[in-house]
Amino acid sequence: MKIARFLLLFLVTIGLTWFLNTNNPLGTALPPLGKLLNPFDGLWQNTKTDAASSFKDLKLEGLKEGVSVVYDERLVPHIFAQNIEDALFTQGYIHAQHRLWQMDISSRAAGGQLSEVMGSRTLDNDKLMRRRGLGIAAENAVKGWKRSKTYNNVQAYIEGVNTYINSLSPKEYPIEFKLLDYTPTEWTDLKTALFVRLMALRLNFRHHDIAATNSLNIFGQETFDYLFPERNPKQSPIIPRGTAWNFDSTQVALPAAASDAIGHLLPYHQKEMPPEGIGSNNWAVAGSKTASGNPILCNDPHLGLTLPAVWYEIQIHTPEMNVYGVSLPGMPGVTIGFNEDIAWGQTNVGQDVVDWYQMEWANEKKTAYMLDGQSKPVQYRVEQIKVRGGATVIDSVKHTVWGPIVYEDEQSGRKDLAMRWITHDEPKTDEMASFLKLNTAKNYDDYSEALIDYAVPAQNFVFASREGDIAIKVNGDFPIKKQGQGKFVQKGNTSANAWQGIIPKTQVAQIKNPERGFVASANQHSTDDSYPYYYNGPTFDDYRGRILNRKLAEIDNISVEDMMQLQNNNESIFAEEGLSLLLQHLDRSKLNTVQIGLVKILEDWDKQFKNEAVAPMLFMEWYKQFYDLLWDEMAVYKDSIEVLQVEDWRTLQLLEEEPLAVFWDVKDTPERESRTDIVTQGFLKMHENLKDKLDNKDNNWQSYKQLDIRHLTRTIRPFGRYNLPANGFKYSLNANRTIAGPSWRMVVDLGEEIKAYGVYPGGQSGHPSSAHYDDMIDKWAAGEYYELFFMKNADDTRQNRLFTQELGNVK
Repeated sequence: MKIARFLLLFLVTIGLTWFLNTNNPLGTALPPLGKLLNPFDGLWQNTKTDAASSFKDLKLEGLKEGVSVVYDERLVPHIFAQNIEDALFTQGYIHAQHRLWQMDISSRAAGGQLSEVMGSRTLDNDKLMRRRGLGIAAENAVKGWKRSKTYNNVQAYIEGVNTYINSLSPKEYPIEFKLLDYTPTEWTDLKTALFVRLMALRLNFRHHDIAATNSLNIFGQETFDYLFPERNPKQSPIIPRGTAWNFDSTQVALPAAASDAIGHLLPYHQKEMPPEGIGSNNWAVAGSKTASGNPILCNDPHLGLTLPAVWYEIQIHTPEMNVYGVSLPGMPGVTIGFNEDIAWGQTNVGQDVVDWYQMEWANEKKTAYMLDGQSKPVQYRVEQIKVRGGATVIDSVKHTVWGPIVYEDEQSGRKDLAMRWITHDEPKTDEMASFLKLNTAKNYDDYSEALIDYAVPAQNFVFASREGDIAIKVNGDFPIKKQGQGKFVQKGNTSANAWQGIIPKTQVAQIKNPERGFVASANQHSTDDSYPYYYNGPTFDDYRGRILNRKLAEIDNISVEDMMQLQNNNESIFAEEGLSLLLQHLDRSKLNTVQIGLVKILEDWDKQFKNEAVAPMLFMEWYKQFYDLLWDEMAVYKDSIEVLQVEDWRTLQLLEEEPLAVFWDVKDTPERESRTDIVTQGFLKMHENLKDKLDNKDNNWQSYKQLDIRHLTRTIRPFGRYNLPANGFKYSLNANRTIAGPSWRMVVDLGEEIKAYGVYPGGQSGHPSSAHYDDMIDKWAAGEYYELFFMKNADDTRQNRLFTQELGNVK
């Protein structure tokens, strides 16, 4: 069948090529179709990505010595090199070979350069990325890297990428280059930095200052504090409650932040904010709690799911290290993984490291601003945005002592906002050395030393070693803030509103070998409120951390299989608590026979978010309708300004404890409702909305949730996978949601011989025609794992191997 289809399409292609190569009848949005369909240079050549000839032995200028690359049956490369620089050169070459377009488009997205290849439809996004200062952040990162002793490792990686790019002829370009009709360009340290800072944007950029300022102005201080408390009293923090802090807390005593909040509404809708609920789980259990007596470390970072996948699996073996895990295409080394002595993993820290300042201009032209009673000149950064098919757009971005002016009020300038973001800062440590030090670490001291160099985005680094130690550090660069600082937009005319420095790495929240026998994080608060430094955050998790700590405390004699089951756990405390409260306050006398049947389904539900179940769909739609009725005060601002949304835990607390709250009232009705009225109305609306689904075969959680893994373009549908049968929910440990979820699951048993298991939703190849483009998705969706082939040497045959590629120098 494949041969017949090939011959038919080949004949059609030959007939159309001459005409279409010089005349695109479908318009300028498409590349010349003849060029695209040319059998010698066009799309046909992209069907050969898995051919053995793609992995033939090569002589490469840039290598110092020979390198062997063994590909296993999942196309995971195992690099055997005689030195680190050759290993990273080879990693760069292989990243480019399998993920070049992904690397290119990611760096373009970060640098505000999409319009150069996609035209005016991406112009607004490019402007925003440049106004946010991603370019400055990347340039400052490179400045820091060039001062470091390990910059040669970055250069080796870049040289490997470019060696592959320079070897390509047009027929060998990845298919997306052909579809978008552009050419790959030289990889640089700036592109690597843009990629690294793009990850920071995804992980540490979320903030609510503008929405909180608007909410404060609408509701007033008392109501704001009532609706939006900073901490959930039920939350189980990463560092256990009552942990003593082994540093002098008197040195961090600071006055409260100024209370003179901005007194007017801010109209800005912040595009492309990182989605809520992107988080992760990690934990390590001590040998005292495991069946084998070995520590076990687990990690499943939750990110937006795309094809090509976020991660690239790899092993790197040199005389200095033997490390296995996942890497980020565009960056050298292994980001999450293990070696022969330790394992480590990461989750995102939810602390707010973005603050906003309202500017006071010194003149009408906005060429200077006021600071501490003096006029300060604006610094301009002229951004030239090339637009395919159009004229170059010039955007002169104003920069201040706080950072770039991201949002400007064209009328009065009274609402112009500057942004202070930790990611803009030039790294003061050897940032790029951090992961390479982890890759070679042998014990807790090495792990701690490696993290001194780490800056952004802040991560909860979990650790376990064969020596028996377990630990976790809430690690990164954190600003020292006054109490309450950063919750609202601040006045930018006084340096008193500046951060007070960076928390020393010796004083970040951390714990080693706790008595309870495990460490764990799931993006919840880092500490209880005894931690001497103030921090706030818009996205701390309120449910996964609680169930993770509860489960780990309950079980002993733990096996690897137990940990796999825990990563795939679909229970939710949110459903446990929320459904009980909703059912308690439901007026069943208002329900018909069918609706009473739905109540029975909910009462019998085990609170597991499984694909085939109907109850999760009923519960979540009921809660959504209940929430919208309760908080209709916020909905009226949806199309005009940003306001805060009341968190789910606070909503349930109100339902449980406060029957007389003024918010039990639907604004569109003349009478005042009770909580029972709103719960019951929500149930009736749920039934109305789900009638069609309940009447057909799509009446389950899978059809309601609709988990998709889209291609990075978001528009080429055949290159994605849709409506995947993966269990889970954003508030369960298996935190699958519409376009996000566990991007890599890893379980490592640190015995005398390391045993590790992993899977991610994608495949090693970034080429859609490859058998290894999405070959791991089905196993991932089913909650299954691969045993990771941690090779001892290049001759290791304990698992199947596809082929070996020998790379030599040109001498």
